[in-house]
Amino acid sequence: MSQGSPGDWVPLDPTPGPSPPPNPFVHELHLSRLQRVKFCLLGALLAPIRVLLAFLVLFLLWPFAWLQVAGLTEEQLQEPITRWRKTICHSGVLGLSRLLFFLLGFLRIRVRGHRASCLEAPVLVAAPHSTFFDPIVLLPCDLPKVVSRAENLSVPVIGALLRFNQAILVSRHDPASRRKVVEEVRRRATSKGKWPQVLFFPEGTCSNKKALLKFKPGAFIAGVPVQPVLIRYPNSLDTTTWAWRGPGVLKVLWLTASQPCSLVDVEFLPVYQPSPEESSNPTLYANNVQRVMAQALGIPATECEFVGNLPVTVVGQLKVALEPQLWELGKVLRKAGLSPGCVDAGAEPGRSRMVSKEEFAKQLQLSDPHTVARAFDYFQQDSSGLVDFRDVALALAALDGGRSLEELTRLAFELFAEEEPEGPGHLLYKDGFGTILHLLLGSPRPSTATLHAELCQSTSTQGLSLCQFQNFSLHDPLYGRLFSTYLRPPHTLRANSQALEATSHGIPTPTFNGTVNTSKPKND
Repeated sequence: MSQGSPGDWVPLDPTPGPSPPPNPFVHELHLSRLQRVKFCLLGALLAPIRVLLAFLVLFLLWPFAWLQVAGLTEEQLQEPITRWRKTICHSGVLGLSRLLFFLLGFLRIRVRGHRASCLEAPVLVAAPHSTFFDPIVLLPCDLPKVVSRAENLSVPVIGALLRFNQAILVSRHDPASRRKVVEEVRRRATSKGKWPQVLFFPEGTCSNKKALLKFKPGAFIAGVPVQPVLIRYPNSLDTTTWAWRGPGVLKVLWLTASQPCSLVDVEFLPVYQPSPEESSNPTLYANNVQRVMAQALGIPATECEFVGNLPVTVVGQLKVALEPQLWELGKVLRKAGLSPGCVDAGAEPGRSRMVSKEEFAKQLQLSDPHTVARAFDYFQQDSSGLVDFRDVALALAALDGGRSLEELTRLAFELFAEEEPEGPGHLLYKDGFGTILHLLLGSPRPSTATLHAELCQSTSTQGLSLCQFQNFSLHDPLYGRLFSTYLRPPHTLRANSQALEATSHGIPTPTFNGTVNTSKPKND
């Protein structure tokens, strides 16, 4: 079998079909020998000077940012800053910001189209979001307001710049924060030009620019006209991309600063006027704007997004992980010399047995604390830090590969099915169904509830029988193929050379190399 790249998706059968979109979370940078020599020389001579000067300019931004908000109360900051504070500080930050990017090698920003006024389009949406260099789009937009995490306020210089910007801040630890952000976005967007424009990166995280991720609805909640802004980096070598799996921060920064010149194209598309239906439905509005921008970019619009720190896509009515996280657990266990098939899981069907990390390590005969921690963190823990050992039993059975799909799905049903309230049989209810799909397919638990309800519509009960569950997981034309793909262990894939040249039918699948790299989340 020929070795594929990590961005490839494995086909399920040799039937020709439409080519699937590329995995938007993977970026590979291939350098020739000559390019390596070039980057070594320029990286040693040019990059350090550029980065040092850029950091000096970054710290020079701080006094201008501080001066604009110095002496103002929180109540005063709820209104747009005017007069000398805006004139002097705004011009200083804008000029120094352009100098910062110039020093990093972005010698030219090419602008196409016409930026609308804040009365014409109170909201700007920029895509594709592919790198931490993307804030360069703020410059031709005249430093619009942004949305950022509240935690960034504590970052030196960055926090001062966010205060200067009067950014809309969202906290992931405050349940009421998102509601407050929605209200603030709506207040500013409907101020009839009183506030400057608000800029969103609606994808919410970085991709490799080969496809647009699903747009989050935050930028579209106000129901006002938006102006799409396209960001392109038309360089012969893509050193700027900072995707979920690919070069890290330092490597991207070093490689980009080693380039003699980096180009950026910023294109303003015509203002998008929402229909009454779109104004009242932010999700519909977001999806339609995404399609318009994807068409202008010449790339596909996908349903891929981040849920937590996991990249997922949509298959039918189900969200599934783009890469099977179950294999990461298998990789950790095999590295520790443990064969999943040799573990006596000891899980009792239909009954949960909660275990601590210490009991987990003893049951799996693991001694290395780092390995125990990584393996234990794969499973969902309750408020006491315990995991259900049925989860462990099912994961080990799936990794072992010694069972057929029919046997594995039967085991999954037996582990999580519950007795019927009125009758001798067992049914798989919403929670058990969600746990199985989360373990085997990486599906976020909330996304499984709707599918479970639809599967139960044909019966008067709230659960699935074994026959219904196996019809869904083995024989359904869409979901059956999904299970058959995700439940082939890595060593089985390496041994199987069938159907590797065909194209997929939209089912995301694992990498050909039989491993799943631990990757860093890059959410904004």
